[in-house]
Amino acid sequence: MGSPITKSADSKGRIALGRRFANRTVIVREVDETEVVVTLASVIPEREAWLFRNEQAQALVAAGLEQARARRFIDAPPDLEADAELADEIDGDA
Repeated sequence: MGSPITKSADSKGRIALGRRFANRTVIVREVDETEVVVTLASVIPEREAWLFRNEQAQALVAAGLEQARARRFIDAPPDLEADAELADEIDGDA
């Protein structure tokens, strides 16, 4: 963590944060009238956010990724009907 630096806002209230923040998303939180906290952030697209709100779905994805890393695959084709039922069940929990 670097030493504090002084910057001046322009006439529109803007401050250049520096190259480290270029093309990054930040959260700006006003603590009080004299303090603002800037935090780097990642944004999750709305259509993918359901996964982060559903612990069961997260666990299933994590298990599948672990199986793939371990190269544990099944020989049979996927059961699309069962997959659709599971997807409907998981979606109902969200």
